[in-house]
Amino acid sequence: MGDRESERLHSTEELGEPVPRDPKEGREPHSMELLEGKMEGIPGPETVSTKLQKIAELAGKAPEMAFTSLNHHINIDWLLEAYRRTRKDKAPGIDGQTAKEYEKNLLENLNNLLERFKSGMYKAPPVKRVYIPKGDGSKTRPIGIPTFEDKILQRAVTMVLGAIFEKDFLDCSYGYRPKRSAHQAIQRLWEQLMEMGGGFVLELDIQKFFDTLDHSQLRSFLDQRVRDGVIRRTIDKWLKAGVMEEGALWRLEIGTPQGGVISPILANLYLHEVLDLWFHRDVLPRLKDTAVLIRFADDAVLVFASESDAKRVMEVLPKRFGRYGLALHPQKTKLVDFKRPSNGGSSGPGSFDLLGFTHFWGKSRKGRWAVKRRTAKDRFARALKKVSEWCMKQRHLPVGDQYRSLCRKLAGHNQYYGITGNYYALERFYRSVRMVWRKWLDRRSQKAKMSWDRYNRLLDMYRLPKPRVVHSVYARSETMV
Repeated sequence: MGDRESERLHSTEELGEPVPRDPKEGREPHSMELLEGKMEGIPGPETVSTKLQKIAELAGKAPEMAFTSLNHHINIDWLLEAYRRTRKDKAPGIDGQTAKEYEKNLLENLNNLLERFKSGMYKAPPVKRVYIPKGDGSKTRPIGIPTFEDKILQRAVTMVLGAIFEKDFLDCSYGYRPKRSAHQAIQRLWEQLMEMGGGFVLELDIQKFFDTLDHSQLRSFLDQRVRDGVIRRTIDKWLKAGVMEEGALWRLEIGTPQGGVISPILANLYLHEVLDLWFHRDVLPRLKDTAVLIRFADDAVLVFASESDAKRVMEVLPKRFGRYGLALHPQKTKLVDFKRPSNGGSSGPGSFDLLGFTHFWGKSRKGRWAVKRRTAKDRFARALKKVSEWCMKQRHLPVGDQYRSLCRKLAGHNQYYGITGNYYALERFYRSVRMVWRKWLDRRSQKAKMSWDRYNRLLDMYRLPKPRVVHSVYARSETMV
């Protein structure tokens, strides 16, 4: 365990040589010898980028090595870059400190943070728990808001972990990784389904994944690559920090830091070991036919060419996840017959949802069967509800201000949901937003009613952005007017 190891502080730019893993005990056989070198040049993102590249290169060359000395890379320049990468527009944590307030004495604050981090005196503050809508908005789910300073340190440590584990993660994983996105996952899934002629789709739904992740298992996964004592002790502090809700502090024995910057990479590491590696190393060689896995964070689907393969894997999955303290939702985890319909068929088989889209078989313009996607019903309802609530609360703002905000909301909706084949849902959302806006403008006062004639004249002046397909399966952006 990294928290049992003694640490020395180093003023080097070069990486330490990683320690080989003991295949029998997983223990560190030798201490790490450091390559000497002193950092030179102007501090800034380029210097940090060079360090990250060197860490990544060494991690790639030594996939069976565990790093015992990494914290010396996190210096004031590293924290400045972590600060630059941290979003400044989010709500403050339990201390109430905003990014603007922290920035007033930035260097002093960061130097103080660095000293506490290196000396082990840093105390991870609890996260502030708030609730946001879930699904269609009828239910809520909890999220955590860390303090701004905590976000900076989490970002700094995440940068180190990312340089190492990005060399280990597999291509089937798309969530919260550099140069990867939900749209790439959806595109890859579409390509595989079209190539395979569909198949049997196993939808995975992990119950409360981020809340039930087992700390001891996570530590064992981290041991394989990262044994730096300073970094590991800090991660342990985040895992034990707990949450603050209505003045009450709740200490958690399981789960990742809610809302934490470091949570996505810890979650990816966990499912990399539990699902991704297991599927490719142990499952695929035992299957009769083709199968693929597509995962975005804790959202995943497995596509099988053979129904018997799919049923065998579905039978063992609960045991596999249970071994690591996770549970699959018994109703939401299901097997869907998604084979391409026969040429004489009039409708496709089942459908399934992934990343806000419903996937189904439909006819192309040439009359051929093709996998199509549309905005999932719950996502559509939730997005429209949010716009309606905003229009209600902001109906007394000047019309021009409302218009500019609605333009941004529609553009953001098009940016995510604007994929090939989804134009009808985009058009429906656009028309629904126009209806909602008129409804609340009509209720600004008892005197100033918004008749349809008046509203149409207003729309001539304030033209809302029309639906737009941004992500095309034909690798080109297209606008439909």
